[in-house]
Amino acid sequence: MSFIVVIPARYQSTRLPAKPLADILGKTMIERVAAQALQSGAKQVIVATDDQRIVDALQSVQNIQVCLTSKDHESGTDRLAEVCKLYQFSDDEIIVNVQGDEPLIPPSVIKQVANNLFANEQASVATLSAPINDQDDAFNINAVKVVSDKNNLALYFSRATTPWDRDNFTPANQQAKNIDLTHLQRHIGIYAYRVAFLKQYAELSVSPLEVIEKLEQLRVLWHGFKIHVDVAVEVPPAGVDTAEDLQRVINVLTKTNSNREC
Repeated sequence: MSFIVVIPARYQSTRLPAKPLADILGKTMIERVAAQALQSGAKQVIVATDDQRIVDALQSVQNIQVCLTSKDHESGTDRLAEVCKLYQFSDDEIIVNVQGDEPLIPPSVIKQVANNLFANEQASVATLSAPINDQDDAFNINAVKVVSDKNNLALYFSRATTPWDRDNFTPANQQAKNIDLTHLQRHIGIYAYRVAFLKQYAELSVSPLEVIEKLEQLRVLWHGFKIHVDVAVEVPPAGVDTAEDLQRVINVLTKTNSNREC
């Protein structure tokens, strides 16, 4: 089974300017993300960007292709659709969307989400989840929850705590941070698509649900398409949104390099 990784990379970032080109121990962040993707077994790794500076920064990096795309895309998925059109990929090709701000993403989860889509023909999209083990995350609107059916197909994604355990999510239990987390799954934002679906996605109207929740994946469900959800074999560390996040990644890699030298 073969697949292609596309990494959308916008130059502008409100909280961390020029984020894709941030230096991480001598390499740019986008180069480190692409290096993880190469280790996943992808037959092609393409960085899709809206800025020539990112193109220039990656020109000398081996085995990574760069595609300059429109600046007008509202989402990374729209950018993927343009890449598929420019490269004229076949309809049955599997494309994995890896976020450009996850330099520590495990190659295993990239391969997993591609394999899951390949194995589930009823789904147009595949993604991953992880159990919620932190009481704070249960009510954190930035920890998106996903609920799936018995066939691991998504029923809904929400920033709210869902499913809501009516009998046990009492005010007292919430205040004491003593709620049962057994049925809560956090969505992990990595996706695999078939090219045929990406062509359709580009034509789908924005859905009311995604406007309310500010979750793009709800457009897929709203229009009747299926999303396969599996528990990740390895939970990816959080991505980089701020300077503090960037320093955390630098610290992790510095420690890893030191351990290898010992």
